[in-house]
Formats: sequence, structure tokens, C-alpha cells
Amino acid sequence: MKELLEKIARSLVDNPDEVSVTEVDNGNSLILELRVAEEDMGKVIGKQGRIAKAIRVVMKAAAVHENKRVVVEIV
Repeated sequence: MKELLEKIARSLVDNPDEVSVTEVDNGNSLILELRVAEEDMGKVIGKQGRIAKAIRVVMKAAAVHENKRVVVEIV
């Protein structure tokens, strides 16, 4: 899950080396904290949060295969 989110984020930003994902596993739920460079924050969030919403949808769809609940936080 962590690798998928990193790959998606790295493809969107100008500074892919500054992308990091922290994974916190709480049994049935998984919290993924995505950190990007400040100048790339707008590219990850998108207009009216559309890209962030799309990232969350993809991650939730991938989590169904592992029977987990995923929360993506963009920090």
C-alpha cells in the first residue's frame, strides 16, 4: 500500500525525492501520511481537492483486496 501511494505521488510532483509516506497500522485500519515538498502541495491536492480525492479512491480500492480500511492524510 505504501509503495503504491509513493508511486502515485512521485508521478505528480516536480520533486519526487522529497516524497515520503509514513504507514501506521491499527489492526483493521491503515493510516498513510503523505509528505511532499511545500511547492508540490498544490499538485497533490489539485483544484478543489479533486486529485487528493482521486488518490484516496484508488487507495481504498486497493485496500479492499487486503480487507483493510485506508485513510490517506496529506501533511
